Amino acid sequence: MARRLEKRDATARQSVYPIPEPDLTPEEMIARAVALRPQLRAEQEEADERGAYSPDLHQKFLKAGFYRCLQPHMFGGYEFDIPTFYKTMLEISRGHPSAGWCLALCASHPLIIASHWSEKAQREIFAPDGFYASPHRPPPLGKATPVDGGYIIEGVWDYCSGIPYSSHFVGGAMVMNGKTPPDAVNVCVPKSQCIVLDDWGGDKTMGMRASGSNSVKVDKQFVPEHYVTPANGMWALPESMKDGTPGTRLHGNPMYLGRVMGPYHMSLVTPTLGAAQAALDEFEHIIKTRNTLFPPVIPRYQHIDFQRGYGQAQALTDASEGILMSAGHRYMDLCRRWERDGTPISLEDNLRLWTTIQHAGRLAGEAMDVIYALSSSAATKKGQKIERYYRDVAMYRSHISAQYLNFAAPLARAHFGLELGLFGL
Repeated sequence: MARRLEKRDATARQSVYPIPEPDLTPEEMIARAVALRPQLRAEQEEADERGAYSPDLHQKFLKAGFYRCLQPHMFGGYEFDIPTFYKTMLEISRGHPSAGWCLALCASHPLIIASHWSEKAQREIFAPDGFYASPHRPPPLGKATPVDGGYIIEGVWDYCSGIPYSSHFVGGAMVMNGKTPPDAVNVCVPKSQCIVLDDWGGDKTMGMRASGSNSVKVDKQFVPEHYVTPANGMWALPESMKDGTPGTRLHGNPMYLGRVMGPYHMSLVTPTLGAAQAALDEFEHIIKTRNTLFPPVIPRYQHIDFQRGYGQAQALTDASEGILMSAGHRYMDLCRRWERDGTPISLEDNLRLWTTIQHAGRLAGEAMDVIYALSSSAATKKGQKIERYYRDVAMYRSHISAQYLNFAAPLARAHFGLELGLFGL
C-alpha cells in the first residue's frame, strides 16, 4: 500500500495552482486565528444580525489561508492535517463561536472533494484560482434526474452552514432512475447555480446566528456526471477502501481516504468548545471586576464559590479540548494505518471517533452550565457575551448528531457485528 502512494507522489507535486505561502507553518496559521480574536469579538453583534461574519473578516480569512488548510498542494492548498485545521477553527470560535461554525463548516469540505471526486472534477471544482469552500448537507433532500452527460438537480436543503462565503454547495440527493430504493449520491453544485434563501440571522434562530446556515435551493440545474459521487463512499463501508480513493491515488496522502463519519462531528464541537472557552474568558472578567453581594464583600475571584466554579469550568474545557485533539490525531493514525498495511477504517472505528467527539461536546456544555449559573442575571441580558455563548451552546445540544445516548447502542452493535440500525446500515 505504501509503495502505491509513493508512486503517485510525482503526480501530487504537479501543482495546478501555486501555494500562496509555501513556507507557512501550522503554528503560524493557528497564531493568525488567535490574532483575529479582538475583531471577532468586536463584531459579534453585527455578525449575528447579518447571519454571517463580515466581508472584511472573510478577506482576512482568505489571506490567512484558513480556507486552504485541508486543501491539497496540487490545487494551491497547505495540506495541513486534521488537528491543525480544528485547532485553528477553535481559536476563531473562541473569538465568535457562530463565526467559527460558519468558517469550519465551509472550510473543512475541500477534504471531501479532494478525497472522493475524480481528478477531472477536482481540476474544474478548484478552478479558477484554487479557492474552494462549501457546506455539505448529507441528507438526500434533493433529486438527481439522469440526463445525457449528467444530472438535473433540484431540491431545498436547510442548515447549509457556511454558504454565504462559499464557492459551491454539496448536498445529498436521490437518483431518479427507477431503482427501489433509489441510489443516494452527493452532488457538487457551483454556487452560481444555487439560490440562497433568506432564512438565517437575527432573531430567526435561538443561537449560532452568525453561522451562515441558510437554506439552499437548486431549481432544475444541470451538473455534469463527474460532479456526482456515491453517498456511501465517504461514510463507512470498509470494502470501498480496498484500492483507496481518487484522492489517495492523485495526491499520495492517506488523509484523503476521506472517511469523515468521525471527523465531521469535530466541526460542530469545535465552535461549541470555543463558546465555552470564550464564556470562561468573560467569566474571569466578571469575577475580577465585581464584588460579592453578601459578606465578606470582596472581589468575586477571591471567594471560594467563584474559585470553585472557575476551576471546574477550566478543567472541563481543558478535558474537552484534549478529547477533541486526540480524536483528530486518532483519525490521522487510522489513515496512516491504511497506508501502511491496507487495514480499512471500520464502522466501529468511525463510531468510536464520533462518540468520543460527542463527549467533548458534552463536557463543553457542562462547562457552560457552570459559568452561566455563576455569572449572575446581569449576564443573561440581551447583547451580553455570556447570554450569546449560552444560546450558541444550546443550539449544538439540540443537534441530532449531538445526542450521544442515541449513538451508544449503534457503537455496541458495530462492535458485535450486528446490523447497525444507522445510516441504512
